[in-house]
Amino acid sequence: MTIPVDHPQRLLLNHELHARLPESLAPPEQISHLVLSSDAEMVQQEREKLTEICIRFGHPIPTSKDNHLRIDLGPFRLQWEKHTEFTSYTFFRRGPFQEPFANTVIESIPQDWLAELPGQVLVAAHLAIYPLPEKPRNPDELAAALFEGNAVTGARIGEGAGIAYADFRLHKDGFSRFIIKDISLTPRQAGRAVQRLLEIESYLIQALRTYPLARRTMPMLGHAEQELAQITEAIASATTEEESELLDQLTKLAASTESLASSIQYRITAAQAYYELVQRRINELRELRVEGMQTFREFCERRMGPAMHTCETVLRLQENLSRRIGRASELLRTRVNISLEHQNQQVLSSMAERAKLQLHLQETVEGLSVAAITYYVVGLVGYLARAAEAAGLPINPDLTIGISIPVVALSVALSVRKIRRMVSRNHDVD
Repeated sequence: MTIPVDHPQRLLLNHELHARLPESLAPPEQISHLVLSSDAEMVQQEREKLTEICIRFGHPIPTSKDNHLRIDLGPFRLQWEKHTEFTSYTFFRRGPFQEPFANTVIESIPQDWLAELPGQVLVAAHLAIYPLPEKPRNPDELAAALFEGNAVTGARIGEGAGIAYADFRLHKDGFSRFIIKDISLTPRQAGRAVQRLLEIESYLIQALRTYPLARRTMPMLGHAEQELAQITEAIASATTEEESELLDQLTKLAASTESLASSIQYRITAAQAYYELVQRRINELRELRVEGMQTFREFCERRMGPAMHTCETVLRLQENLSRRIGRASELLRTRVNISLEHQNQQVLSSMAERAKLQLHLQETVEGLSVAAITYYVVGLVGYLARAAEAAGLPINPDLTIGISIPVVALSVALSVRKIRRMVSRNHDVD
């Protein structure tokens, strides 16, 4: 069968449908999970470390360029996942164990290899999944035996197919702890439960990374609010000279606010996205209450809710501050424009007065011009009259000059007036 060629992204998109599927787990199983800060530039280093661990355990070197990889190295299984801001390494080991957190999986990993992993640790967790014992411990006994006496969060998951416990605290080894007691979980359900619990803590920490930034930003926004209030108050009584200075201050405040916004908006938006993922993973647990324990949803809402509200409040304050600065800038620019219009009106009035004065001067000059031209023309007429008299013609030069003066003056005046009208008409047309 022959079909058209594949789209360049067809294979990639198909792989993405099956990316990060949960492991199929058959309890008892121990899991160790690491989340390290990372970026796109670390991908090559991470792949080199994966190649190194494969060589150590005699496993074929992976050739896949996907952002997720599963390798069975014999004593343990490794799952590597590359995310936008972090990378996770999850180690699985199947088999019976005496205590859930004794002789953990990560202790069997080459320690020099672990120490050289690129990035910094954000999350480290141990998880054990095993069948529900015949005589399960009550919450107090469980906390004392496995969680160093810490308050434990727990719930029935999968609508009662298992029970999950956690304390979300770092223990002496630097790892947090999770337990899943299997009642009737299928291997796929067990894998999904493990994946969701580990992702809940990973995304919680990622969301919380924004909280310190939000707390540092709050005083900056308060200072900017005070500065804006002072500028706004000064605008009401500002003189024309002061308006330009206030506009300069307002422009600097707007620039600093926008710079602050660019540094926090992405992080807060990312925190909101991570927190939404946490809520989705909790929904997918389909948890039921265990008597005397707070559920995972209650823990996240009580501990994470206030931090997220702080981040969202900072974002709203910044957006409101930007809008208020914009309105103050528009108000001040309007005042400056009105002042400029008044100045322009004064300039135009002054120009009109000068034009009127020029018109009067022009009319005076025109009168002088008529007199001067008349004088010269009449002089020419006098020369012609004397020449005619000398030629024997019966002409009185003095009488001729006297008669020509009004005629010449009137003709010159009409000509000058006509020329001025033509110039004015052409100027109006232009």
